[in-house]
Amino acid sequence: MPVWDDLVGQERLSAQLAAAARDADAFVTAAATGAPPPEASSMTHAWLFTGPPGAGRNQAARAFAAALQCVSPDRALGGTPGCGFCEGCHTALIGTHADVSSVAAVGAQIRAADMRDTVRKSFTSPANGRWQVILVEDAERLNEQSANAVLKAVEEPASRTVWLLCAPSVEDVLPTIRSRCRHVNLRTPPVEAVADLLIRRDGVEPELAHAAARATQGHVDNARRLATDERARARRATVLKLPLRLGDVGGCLRAAQELVDAAAEDSKQLAEEREAKETEELKAALGAAQGGRLPRGTAGVMKELEDDQKRRRRRVQRDSLDVALLDLTGFYRDVLALQLGTRLALANTDAEDALERIARDSTPEATLRRIEAIAACREALDRNVAPLLAVEAMTMALRAG
Repeated sequence: MPVWDDLVGQERLSAQLAAAARDADAFVTAAATGAPPPEASSMTHAWLFTGPPGAGRNQAARAFAAALQCVSPDRALGGTPGCGFCEGCHTALIGTHADVSSVAAVGAQIRAADMRDTVRKSFTSPANGRWQVILVEDAERLNEQSANAVLKAVEEPASRTVWLLCAPSVEDVLPTIRSRCRHVNLRTPPVEAVADLLIRRDGVEPELAHAAARATQGHVDNARRLATDERARARRATVLKLPLRLGDVGGCLRAAQELVDAAAEDSKQLAEEREAKETEELKAALGAAQGGRLPRGTAGVMKELEDDQKRRRRRVQRDSLDVALLDLTGFYRDVLALQLGTRLALANTDAEDALERIARDSTPEATLRRIEAIAACREALDRNVAPLLAVEAMTMALRAG
């Protein structure tokens, strides 16, 4: 299956990246044979992928990385790179290709220490692949020092190094960096396209796939989790009942505590399996003896991993809480639709009784204020305000209307 098939609702972008991959392949082939490089090329050394949450920025960047490393025989016969099954494509997609390095924020920021080895590698030639590809998944989380390191590397790249940066919008990236990148923007995928992906790739029943895609408003990752994880569906159902529990101050505080606790439990479940695998892999790499005893002098490496895991756990908790807040925003958006006299494109048809009750007992102006209160809570969490404090302020504002 070509690497572009999972870019849901991004046909124009897929065509643009496929054309660049063809030109990139022609450049490498010419260099290998001593032929002159192509006169015109749509390939460039740095790309900035932007788009709303759930649009698939990271997936698009990784698909492009796979196409750049494609070694399919069909490619030499005029086919488009990115077959999806050759060694280059497969290892790039699953994250094991030696010449595809990815960097993501462990905590709230990508620190200079996290970027140091990657920036150094960007100045080297590919070891086995056709390109040295550096994928930065959270470019908006680069701090001042790490952003400066990336800027220097993007300004003077090696001849066969490609930087792929992902961020929600161009404004989230330093002007000096984004001015050196080719910008490609992803759109929110249509609900029908997301449902089709869940049915085709994940084997989800059509009714459940459409319900999950509609409930998450085209957010591919959230839709997949909602469709395949019964616990995620239970947590969402609890969130949608929250507006009916804000009758007094005590109810607001209890609802806030439960929302934060649920996010903590969710993040714990997500982290445990990943952390156990990381720990075992690092112990094996360090040559741990039978029974888990580490060689002398390696305790500091394990401590560094544990610190990274703690920072990432806090971020995952905030991300889990943000998913709940997005569900809550969708609930009030449906309330507003009912208040304005339309039932078209309601996302939360499984909570119509609650929607109608809130719509009947309030006004469109109050609903807009509640949506703004949720947005303010999300902004507070981005500024590292204590989650419980931010959510308590939100629930009190939701009660006030």
